[in-house]
Amino acid sequence: MDSAHVDDVPTRYAEFAEFEVRGRTPVYLAWARGIAEDPETCELIGSLPRIKRQPALVFASARHAGAPETEDYPAFREFVHAHWTQIEQIALTHSTQTNEAKRCAVLLPLLSLLPGPLSLVEMGASAGLCLYPDRYAYRYALDGGSTHELRPAGSDTAASAAAIPVLDCALRDGVPRPKSLPDVVHRGGVDLSPIDPAHADSRAWLRSLIWPGQQAERVPRLDAALDIAAADPPQVIAGDLVEKLEDSVAACPAGSTPVVFHTAVLGYLEPPARAEFVDRVAALDCVWVSVEGVTLLPDIAEQVPESIRRHKGIFVVAVNGTPLATAHGHGDWVRALDLR
Repeated sequence: MDSAHVDDVPTRYAEFAEFEVRGRTPVYLAWARGIAEDPETCELIGSLPRIKRQPALVFASARHAGAPETEDYPAFREFVHAHWTQIEQIALTHSTQTNEAKRCAVLLPLLSLLPGPLSLVEMGASAGLCLYPDRYAYRYALDGGSTHELRPAGSDTAASAAAIPVLDCALRDGVPRPKSLPDVVHRGGVDLSPIDPAHADSRAWLRSLIWPGQQAERVPRLDAALDIAAADPPQVIAGDLVEKLEDSVAACPAGSTPVVFHTAVLGYLEPPARAEFVDRVAALDCVWVSVEGVTLLPDIAEQVPESIRRHKGIFVVAVNGTPLATAHGHGDWVRALDLR
């Protein structure tokens, strides 16, 4: 969705059910639909600050507090009302810093075309798991049914292969196959509250952010990616991504190509702050890659066909403000845009 700032709780939860979790997680679908039609629970959620009312955060906070992962909405509702003080405290002290390494599968076709070596600078970096596109293995499904695989050098032993997550992604409608993994010499970025990938409590919170029904695939991938990041931590600056943007790019070593990127992050900013970020990143000597909700950035949205803009939940992949593809929010697929 386009924004994490929630004013109308029933509408936001109904849209979350329809456009984000339907067909993906029956548990969250039942919870979101139930809340959308439950004025008393909407009132509870509405007592939170706007940025804390988002479904993904409220649901993760409830699960972190021990909510049963059931499609029985009345049972979930009973738990929420009985444990609201604890859920509220978790929501107020945590954020949806979901780190989905699989988003690297969307970024890689673009990164592989850039002149290296690369300095990666992620806005809203969380634990920095998207800063390691060269450390993961990829299995791309191509148009026509064939596959294309890439693995890091030296990962051909059984022990190393087991420690490297394999990211599955479908390349559609002419997205170029990446021929090699990038040469990355710097991993940095900005986050309001950077997560230590080695910290046990932080790792537990990131697991709570994974949607029910996706555990079998995403939890082992998260754990493996956290281990990679813990062994070679990124240089993430604590602070506001607008204010710290220039500092984060200045840390890139000379002779490298700075790449400023963000995935599903700018919705946490108010519109004026988004506009300021766009102005500031456009003025830097860097490559800017954005993967955001289809209507989140107006100048980019205007270049996307109206038929695509109507599909809430779709992400647009843009380079230096030019949309090149649409993508699944968690990296399941990426599709080239035909802007003719």
